[in-house]
Amino acid sequence: MIPRVNTARLCLRPFRPEDAAPLYQILVQPGVLQYFPDPMPPSLERVERFIGKQLTQWQERGYAWWAVQPLQTDRLAGWCGPQFLPETGETEVGYLLGREWWGQGYATEAAQASLNFTFQQFPLDQIIALVHPDNKASIRVIEKLGMKSTGLTPYFGVELERFVLTWLAWQKQTKEK
Repeated sequence: MIPRVNTARLCLRPFRPEDAAPLYQILVQPGVLQYFPDPMPPSLERVERFIGKQLTQWQERGYAWWAVQPLQTDRLAGWCGPQFLPETGETEVGYLLGREWWGQGYATEAAQASLNFTFQQFPLDQIIALVHPDNKASIRVIEKLGMKSTGLTPYFGVELERFVLTWLAWQKQTKEK
């Protein structure tokens, strides 16, 4: 069973097949995929396969992306969570929200909940975050999480800034809160 994680304002919940159309609408919004390795919005069929892949990842790995839903609404805001990168053997925390949810702290709140869940449930030494170096808003989110840059690194065919949060650093910042 895929766990649900609630924060003060969000529910991180399993994707459902009916999330495909709302997620597609988020992904076609101007600027949402601007800094992704492939900024072209996917087809609705590809979004449906993406959701299926996430549900399979939950079964196989025990973690994957959740659907992000603000508690005050039944609308999908985007996705967030840990993702295993088979190319490197690393686990990345990622997030994507629709434009109307930008600038309200939701990405930081969801990503922090994802980090907490992942470090509490799995014996990982570290979790990474990857961001296009021009995506200043996303870099601010990652820095708020206490993640530290290790510099530009090639991933997915592009140079991305790689950030790391070790389990020890997460433990320390958790105790300080």
